[in-house]
Amino acid sequence: MMTRRLFEIICCMMSAVAWGQAKAVGDTIRYEVNPQEVRQHFEGWGVSLCWWAGQCGKWSDEKMDEIVTWLVSPEGLNYNIFRYNIGGGDDPQNRHCEPHHMGRGKGLRAEMEGFKDSIGDRYHWERDAAQRKIMLKIKEKRPDAVFEAFSNSCPYYMTYSGCVAGHQDGGKDNLRPEYYEAFAHYLVDVCKHYKDEYGIEFKTLAPFNESASNYWHANGSQEGCHFDYESQVRFIRLSTVISAADETSVGHAIDGLKYYVSTGADRCIEQWNTHTYGGSILEKVRYGALARATGKHLWMSETGAGGNGIAGNLKLAQRLIDDMRYIQPEAWIDWQYMEEANDQWCTIRGSFAGQTYEKVKNYYVRQQCSRFIKQGYDIITTVNNQSLAAVSANRDTLVIVALNEGTAAKTHVINLSQFSQMQVGNNIRAYRTSAEENLSDALHSVSLDGKTLIMDLPAQSITTLVVIGLYRQSDL
Repeated sequence: MMTRRLFEIICCMMSAVAWGQAKAVGDTIRYEVNPQEVRQHFEGWGVSLCWWAGQCGKWSDEKMDEIVTWLVSPEGLNYNIFRYNIGGGDDPQNRHCEPHHMGRGKGLRAEMEGFKDSIGDRYHWERDAAQRKIMLKIKEKRPDAVFEAFSNSCPYYMTYSGCVAGHQDGGKDNLRPEYYEAFAHYLVDVCKHYKDEYGIEFKTLAPFNESASNYWHANGSQEGCHFDYESQVRFIRLSTVISAADETSVGHAIDGLKYYVSTGADRCIEQWNTHTYGGSILEKVRYGALARATGKHLWMSETGAGGNGIAGNLKLAQRLIDDMRYIQPEAWIDWQYMEEANDQWCTIRGSFAGQTYEKVKNYYVRQQCSRFIKQGYDIITTVNNQSLAAVSANRDTLVIVALNEGTAAKTHVINLSQFSQMQVGNNIRAYRTSAEENLSDALHSVSLDGKTLIMDLPAQSITTLVVIGLYRQSDL
């Protein structure tokens, strides 16, 4: 017999798939935006500080000021959530791994300093100064910033392999069970230090990173540590204010969440985190429904993708829209802010050693969402899976982001009949990023016919509409 919970999840999945349907005739897509159907309350946009902050934190104050301003200011990316990486730290004597083995993969930037070199060592709080400097600069410029601490690996001396990149067998746990309590204390001690010394209080602590995966090997390209689900559950019962489990794909996240719930370990979880490097629409719907059923907070805590040019940038924008629509997270968080060798996994590109940097197209693509859908907004229903809509807390501002990945122009015809009052003229703004434009004025491509908005989208472009003066019937 079908359980009530399973029935509700199936209904939710069917509803979400239907939510993505819109009537399309030729290159014209017609759909409705409904402010009475709130999908989720949004906490904000963010990015990991690992590993770019460990490099940029060595720069001049003037340059750090500029890149942090680009990151946090309302006129920039408007990010307000940041994930600080607590390094495990490799063996300084390299007794069980090759020196600088991470340089063969992610680069020496992936080498993290640990705060202790042995179980009996004192804490070396002077370490990780560069990442800390960026975090403090963010706090200075964005006092409302939210921080989460996360770990990729325990310190080397707690591992089976003696290497923070993983076990010799990537499918096996690397943290020795006798060090569970010591590792929990290590993570909590770091969080406590930052609160006591710098006034930074981490909202949550994530002790695992993609830990169900089997690709963390000794001598690998970054810190990483496999944890079986049973091991994860045993470990988190030692800790508090935990977010879990930061799996690489939504499918893994579903398996982990179900195991946590089946063992009662979800009682120890304050927030569910998932990455979206992999995951179908139905997996995203299912994970979101399962997570919300536990009554916990829900974040999309890391993602990114390769590609080429604006096509690659817009492909990730579609993933962002899918994540927001189907997982329904309260936060959406990028992996890297700055990279050296590409313009896809980052929003600024430069040279860590040369202290040079520039905004890339991806910066403006991301701004189309992050600058206008703000912390505290509600994500609402729009019946088209190439769009995302939100309203401000006091319901006086509507934001619609519309995406066209295709090679032909499209027209979106948007029904706003659910809004009872509309003021026009100077209260409508439109911004567009395309191969030739960077957050440019696009009001000329928008028209209003009664309560119908008509918006022309050029090929390979993303457009954001901001409408001030719309109210629901219930608000009058």
